[in-house]
Amino acid sequence: MLRDNGELTELIRKIALLNAVQHDGKAQAGPIVGKLLGEKAELRSQAKELTALVNEVLAEVNALPVDEQKRIVTEKWPETQEKKEKIEEEKHLPPLPNAEKYKQIVTRFSPNPDCVLHLGSARAILLSHEYARIYSGKFILRFEDTDPKVKRPGLEFYPMIRNDLAWLGCKVDEEYIQSDRIPIYYEYAQKLIADGNAYICTCVPDEFRKKSLQSEPCPCRDLPTSEQLERWQLMLNGGYKEGEAVLRVKTDLNHPNPAVRDWPAMRVIDSKRYPHPRVGSKYNAWPLYNLAAGLDDHLLGITHIIRGKEHLTNGVRQEYMYKHLGWEYPQAIHYGRLKITGAFLSKSKIVAGVRSGEFTGWDDPRLATFAALRKRGITPEAIKKMIIDVGPKPADVTLSWENLYSYNRKIIDPQSNRYFFVADPVKLEVKGLPKTFNAKLPLHPEHPEKGYREYTVTPNKDCQSAQFWIARKDLANMESGKIVRLMELFNVKIEVVSEGLVEAVFQSESYEDIRKTKAQLIQWIPVGEEYPCSVILQDASVVEGYAESACKTLKPDAAIQFERFGFVRVDNVAEKLTVYYSHK
Repeated sequence: MLRDNGELTELIRKIALLNAVQHDGKAQAGPIVGKLLGEKAELRSQAKELTALVNEVLAEVNALPVDEQKRIVTEKWPETQEKKEKIEEEKHLPPLPNAEKYKQIVTRFSPNPDCVLHLGSARAILLSHEYARIYSGKFILRFEDTDPKVKRPGLEFYPMIRNDLAWLGCKVDEEYIQSDRIPIYYEYAQKLIADGNAYICTCVPDEFRKKSLQSEPCPCRDLPTSEQLERWQLMLNGGYKEGEAVLRVKTDLNHPNPAVRDWPAMRVIDSKRYPHPRVGSKYNAWPLYNLAAGLDDHLLGITHIIRGKEHLTNGVRQEYMYKHLGWEYPQAIHYGRLKITGAFLSKSKIVAGVRSGEFTGWDDPRLATFAALRKRGITPEAIKKMIIDVGPKPADVTLSWENLYSYNRKIIDPQSNRYFFVADPVKLEVKGLPKTFNAKLPLHPEHPEKGYREYTVTPNKDCQSAQFWIARKDLANMESGKIVRLMELFNVKIEVVSEGLVEAVFQSESYEDIRKTKAQLIQWIPVGEEYPCSVILQDASVVEGYAESACKTLKPDAAIQFERFGFVRVDNVAEKLTVYYSHK
């Protein structure tokens, strides 16, 4: 029988442990059986029996804590981890197109300060910043805040955006705010009009649209330049009400895309009703995106525009303006849409939710803002690694929270000390202890140099018993006569399970005694060594329980792992421990 083949069983155990370590502690039977049959063709005639043996070993391996799995693999097969490190080579961004044409590469990130930044902005930020650094170039932050009505900027968002970029490790070389540059846009708008390349349109929008769809000019298009300039002055001086006039840049009226035909470049906004938070009611005419962004990209020396492919049409529009002005258009790299399933990325809904009190703030754990990710212990390095690996490819990409968590886990796992946490605690009384036990629990199973946390379990003199706190969820699998193991301590046999107390009797000390029985492994904290702890989860719900007393010395912002619970970021240690859940 295959079950009697010790060498085969050990090989299965090795493959299963390696598989488990790669998949967050849960190995799968299919890949293991496939690998075995690929290496040992002679076993194919016994596939059914082999699968049964694999499932048996698998149950044993998957019952082990992830840290224990890693410890065994590192101890028994260190060479497999060395190979893994060699395989996981750093991915690099592809070269910038035509970079050799420019003396200095200049990129930019151009947020609208109408909300804090969130994960949806990461690609534009990090690709632009990384390319600037790769080529020893310049990275510009440009606030695009010229819409005081619909996408109204908020004064609080300017410094918050700066802080987010600093947290991401993106050093800004120069900063510009478009609301400070309105006179510059006026200067070039007037030049376009004077040269006959733009005009002031007072047509009813629907009438203009009908003409445009028929590739016909509106009545305003061919008015004399002198009259256009008079209209321009009226537009600047409040002679037109909101919606009565727009500046249009002339393009090809036969262009196949109607959205390109004579696109709007500037409009009138009621500045008394919608004052700008920085410049008040100083201006009546406000530039639209394509005028302000298009002009600035040239005037600020941007060599490479890195943006989503939804801007392809904007690029076509702006090229007409560049041609009118005798400029060369920058290199444009358009990446595909990046969808992150489950991420809340609507800026308007985020702002409304915070203002209404639905969210506790910009760092509410339900949000995908950088502030929220920071609070939950997601590292900027993980975000950067994910974005660099995706790169600027034009194809659409769908990621999930798990993708980000996987990157983050690899970064924080080596540095995160381990502790016990019992949620919704219940007392466990263990009788019949034969001696005092000294538990020496490693702060990290793979880094003994980090040290240990130690607890002494001394039996009560009257009945040789000791009391512990355990998590209420562990009661679900407990029943009279069942043996469970208190991790890194000893094995106990359950006698009585009630709502507020579990009674048990000491069984044995060695883990080997119960390894093959697949006994449940549970966390524990000696009564008297507990420290109140609140865990704020991703959905903003709170889990109350006890952490080890060793957690009293933790510092805010530390990343730790509550064993068999997940990674958390320490927020506060005063009086009680408050942590934010990161991920498993």
